[in-house]
Amino acid sequence: MRDGWRSARFRDVLDIVSGRNQRAVESESGPYPIYGSGGVIGRASDYLCEAGTTIIGRKGSINSPIFVDRPFWNVDTAFGLAPKDGLDPKFLFRFCELYDFARHNKGTTLPSLVKTDLLAIAMPVPPPAEQRRIVGILDEAFDGIATARQNAERNLRNARALFESYLDSVFSRPGEGWTERHLAQAVEATCTLSYGIVQPGEEYPNGLPVVRPMDLTTKTISASGLKRIDPKRADSYQRTRLHGGELLLCVRGSTGVVSVASTELASANVTRGIVPVRFDSAAITQDFGYYLLRSDAVQRQVRQKTYGAALMQINIRDVRGIGVWYPSLKEQAAFVARLDKVSAITESLEANSQRKLAALDELRQSLLQQAFSGRLLSTP
Repeated sequence: MRDGWRSARFRDVLDIVSGRNQRAVESESGPYPIYGSGGVIGRASDYLCEAGTTIIGRKGSINSPIFVDRPFWNVDTAFGLAPKDGLDPKFLFRFCELYDFARHNKGTTLPSLVKTDLLAIAMPVPPPAEQRRIVGILDEAFDGIATARQNAERNLRNARALFESYLDSVFSRPGEGWTERHLAQAVEATCTLSYGIVQPGEEYPNGLPVVRPMDLTTKTISASGLKRIDPKRADSYQRTRLHGGELLLCVRGSTGVVSVASTELASANVTRGIVPVRFDSAAITQDFGYYLLRSDAVQRQVRQKTYGAALMQINIRDVRGIGVWYPSLKEQAAFVARLDKVSAITESLEANSQRKLAALDELRQSLLQQAFSGRLLSTP
């Protein structure tokens, strides 16, 4: 530790303000915000914490620390960390951004932090002038990082919008000679457009791979990382048995998401939230069908038929009735070639933006680590 620095327990440098029930002070027009672990959840007519207090989550999901620069009321899902004299409020907040509070979680059903454990946490405390200097350096650096992050996120949105715009231009105005059918009329005779396994059961070592809605995070789904189930549970679901190459349409949860089953998924199956789609190859190629199902023309129909609040879903009858339209196979091949090209450009732009975002996150963490190890003071 640097000369002049000391190590202090939370109990010595701050007070912990436990949250209270909000109903006693809740008001539609109260002058004080009510904070939970995730941010403002109401207005209050009174306050518990002074300005300059840092909020950390107490129960359940422990979100990132929040610095509040005005008096506020905190509920019982959040602790308020109020610095005593000699500890700069923003210095404490920056330390909390670096510190892994989750290591102190207790319980499994509802993980929570215990006040006595927090009070025992040790933190480095330099002299007040050095605290302010560190805060100034970090604030300036983080402002720059925030601006760079906004630019990277905007570039990421623009890259995605580029592809979506081109995709919509293909399917929003069907050309002359295009055929229009219901989805059920455009698939292979053996493709029944059915739900998958309702109760897949527990993990079964070396069992049958099963694709769940949560697995549809990439264009192509491989066997790696999939849940394995007892093969007997799939005996009654031969209609959704995969051969490889199917389009996997999510019909429960994030309805409308589309992925492609890799060839290694032959003989695998899907759960209740996915409908495998195999187009009639004489009418629609799988490559064209992938873009067709992703188009706003189809996604809009999915959104219109999706229902539910806690769990969004679409009925199989409505899936079968989705309207699709397509040109000749020759035209489909030409469209796919262009869409693949635009998609590759988009993916490259997205990957570049994601790398920048990851690098900015790493830089932020590196600066925090330097700050609290005493290595940031050499910066003029």
